[in-house]
Amino acid sequence: MTSEAAWCLCSEDLAEDQALSAAVVTVHARILAETLAGDPMLNLALPIEVRALRRVEDWRVLLLLTPWMLARLLFPDRAPSLALPEGWSAAERTEARYLVLGPRLTFDLFGQSQQAHLGYHDQLGHYLLQPLCLNMEPYRDADAVFERWSEVIRVRDENMEAARRDCPMQKEISRRELFRRLKPGD
Repeated sequence: MTSEAAWCLCSEDLAEDQALSAAVVTVHARILAETLAGDPMLNLALPIEVRALRRVEDWRVLLLLTPWMLARLLFPDRAPSLALPEGWSAAERTEARYLVLGPRLTFDLFGQSQQAHLGYHDQLGHYLLQPLCLNMEPYRDADAVFERWSEVIRVRDENMEAARRDCPMQKEISRRELFRRLKPGD
């Protein structure tokens, strides 16, 4: 990978989480005003805000709400070992038009394979975006969006817990049935 195709990280002045949050809001407010203004798919009742910024492995992860999406953004602490697709170096993207969803990349987080879309902004550097909701029309305000997202998480957690409870029993039943077939007279 040439230096032109290397990941461009957040600048040092965004090293503090509060500074990164403020920059993300400012950048997206400018995108709304300059690029997306007048788009009929916008829900202008929704603000642009960042919530739940935290560090996960080598990433700063946050939830971003805008009038056009709810997304998880991931900003690397150091250049990840992910090749940038052709046309996505910082030099090539600086003057390029805004894309909500850039090229899809696969990476590992929490020991699991994840997918996200590559993004770039000259003030934020390269980042990954995982869209959570791209239809913002049904929501009256930010609280309604996050209430719905909390419900999605609750249902997911319940389903995962149910799967953990069900799987051992299903395996045990299968084992018993298998061994029973091996007994004479069955």
